[in-house]
Amino acid sequence: MEVQGKIKMIGETKSFGSNGFRKREVVVTTEEQYPQHILIEFVQDKCDLLNNYGVGQPVKIGVNLRGREWVNPQGETKYFNSVQGWRIENLAAQPQGGAPVPPADQFEPASDMNDEDYDDLPF
Repeated sequence: MEVQGKIKMIGETKSFGSNGFRKREVVVTTEEQYPQHILIEFVQDKCDLLNNYGVGQPVKIGVNLRGREWVNPQGETKYFNSVQGWRIENLAAQPQGGAPVPPADQFEPASDMNDEDYDDLPF
């Protein structure tokens, strides 16, 4: 899945626990009729992917939805979801619409056309 929009906020990398689990959050605001502010977390070595990005940049982020179950001390089961990023792309660096197509008058006309040739495709 992908989320596309402009970066609203990039957090600092935070470390948790004795084994050095790392997490970094970014908020992307979508550009649609009703903009959404989507919190996306990058974990472990993926935290470094955010180093070259800043607030206001248009990006496309590849994400995975993660869900987990937790039972609290009272025995109640709770469920939590997170949106985890694994790739980020700078949309400002890409040309819009792909490579331009030359006008038709720049193509050489076909010289080997034969009116007797027919199209025998079944559709």
